Amino acid sequence: MDQFSNHPLYRRHNIDSAMNALWDFYKKRFLSLFIISFVMSLVLQYASTLVNMKELSTITDPMLLLEKIQGFLVPILIISVLNLLFATVIQYYVIFNPVNPESSIFTSIVKSLKYFIPYLIIMILLAFTGSIAIVLGVFALIIGAFFAMIYVVTLYLFILPIMMVEGTNIGSTISRTITLAHRNFWTNIGWVAVFIIIMLIVSVIFSGIILLPFTGSFVRTIVNPEDAAKLIDITNNPLFIILSGLVNALTFPIMPIFSCILYFNGKAGEDQILEATTPDPQENKVRVEDLYARPYHEDHPDNPENKE
Repeated sequence: MDQFSNHPLYRRHNIDSAMNALWDFYKKRFLSLFIISFVMSLVLQYASTLVNMKELSTITDPMLLLEKIQGFLVPILIISVLNLLFATVIQYYVIFNPVNPESSIFTSIVKSLKYFIPYLIIMILLAFTGSIAIVLGVFALIIGAFFAMIYVVTLYLFILPIMMVEGTNIGSTISRTITLAHRNFWTNIGWVAVFIIIMLIVSVIFSGIILLPFTGSFVRTIVNPEDAAKLIDITNNPLFIILSGLVNALTFPIMPIFSCILYFNGKAGEDQILEATTPDPQENKVRVEDLYARPYHEDHPDNPENKE
């Protein structure tokens, strides 16, 4: 962990310093993050065309719709796996590049692979337990489901930084994720809620900008069902794919950076507590002068020189 104490995101944060640190880190490494995110976004956009959403939108029979979705299960799994793989690569770069300049985006692609399988296993477990938590939250009305979703996202954000900094052991990663997520629990939940709201607002604005060349009005597309139906055809347009890739490249690196801020904030707090409770080894160290009796003060009654 010593090398990461010099990481620009490693410190105790408040919400203001967290956002400032995110923006400073993003600006400093914008070009490399943008280029690799753009390539990844294009791959994901192309892979998404394997799922024929237009065909699904025309099916009204629930059983037939379920059958068609099962037929697209393989492409959906491929898209999900690619998304997790790209997230692993970006997260590795964000964590290791500042402390090791040799960790370029190309070396990050190779070295991050050793974390992918453990990460995939944990994500499967999180998806299962998270779905249960969200379903239970529905019974506590919408607020319960929203809180459960934020809680699951909070756990998710801690997983990769813990795994890459502290080791790939799955059990240890799960344990540490729960520990750090629950330390300063309400602060973590609050930060994640603010982050989600900001990202949703940014996504809506960018989506409106992308759709302007095709629909002329993002609001009209939402309100008018006929225009909304045209969106399915637009998603296969090469220009739309490129524009979406550009926009996604702007936002894709933000979550890995925020994940590091959450983790390093918790880890820095732990390290501060550890330093405060660890005794100074110099305090109880025996010195040479402690082996000899100290001389009396000249006015001390037991001073042998005064008894002569």
